[in-house]
Amino acid sequence: MRLPAAILLSAVAFVASAGGPASYGEAFEDGPAVPVSEALARFDELAGEPMRFSGRITEVCQKMGCWMMLEDDGQAVRVKFGDHAFFLPKDQTGSAVVHGVLERKELTPEQVQHFAGDSPTGLAPEPVEYRIIADGVRVGA
Repeated sequence: MRLPAAILLSAVAFVASAGGPASYGEAFEDGPAVPVSEALARFDELAGEPMRFSGRITEVCQKMGCWMMLEDDGQAVRVKFGDHAFFLPKDQTGSAVVHGVLERKELTPEQVQHFAGDSPTGLAPEPVEYRIIADGVRVGA
């Protein structure tokens, strides 16, 4: 009689914890996050400093899950996960908080083609893009 009750309690605990945020990469402290649109508006002030950024996942690399697009109020940045330090599921969606460093990157024509090929939309990015080099991501936060 105790075994079925233990199994039931374990199942309930698993389902309850499944609704929490999923974390990838390094753990980082909770706290306020700068929305992507605000970060881009304040780029010169915020670039190069490790901090938390927030937005909605709109794309994930379909080859490996090694980057995602994070959007807020019509503004988007590419989030790269260090030097392929971790990956996201290719079908990941939802709101996210990332910890990393904001930068601006001029892409070569080869990089533009590469990102277009990895994108679920197939659209080529602009030749100059804003990105966050992230060491941690929390989805559903």
